[in-house]
Amino acid sequence: MSFASYRTLMKRGEESFVINKSRFIGQGAPVSTEEEALAFLKEVREKYRDATHNCYAYVLGKNFGIMRYSDDGEPGGTAGLPMMEVLKARQVTDCCVVVTRYFGGVLLGAGGLVRAYTQGAAAALDAAGVGEMHLSTRYLVDLEYSLLGRVEHFLKDQPVIVEDKSFTDRVTLTLIGKCADRALLEEGLSGVTDGRAQLVPVEALYLPWEETCL
Repeated sequence: MSFASYRTLMKRGEESFVINKSRFIGQGAPVSTEEEALAFLKEVREKYRDATHNCYAYVLGKNFGIMRYSDDGEPGGTAGLPMMEVLKARQVTDCCVVVTRYFGGVLLGAGGLVRAYTQGAAAALDAAGVGEMHLSTRYLVDLEYSLLGRVEHFLKDQPVIVEDKSFTDRVTLTLIGKCADRALLEEGLSGVTDGRAQLVPVEALYLPWEETCL
């Protein structure tokens, strides 16, 4: 069985640079609705209210169904659209990118602006980190204390998140793994515990996992 996955941002991120005395600040954030995208944009505008421009682009939906961008006063086609092209090229969605500009007194020209805003969007994505959003499952694993060491050693090499450990008369681990990896994880866990521990699924959720390549 296959599970849909898509690229999005791992967290909020920000990176700045200077081109011909103009300061650019690329900022990115994961969002899931237009309201969240606009709230992020409003936050950036308030933070940099004295900036010359706050240009933006955002994409929403697993099928990239909503795409919005703005030049915010820059010459048409020199800011928002180049930023959107970066999002499309990196195939990220459910994200918003804002590039803030403080004008430094030197005109960059149309080509220079396109390059600057392209660089700003790319810097925002790199700072926020691009990850693969996968359908995942939260599991509980109930263990005897004598099995904890070998299970922890096994999990270190597995694509799982150890979210919590609870110690009572036994040990209960809370794990998160991709649904696509469940069979291999179950087989490995059973092997290292001689069948004395198993995954108990408790919740399905979508989570970003660091991508292996772009």
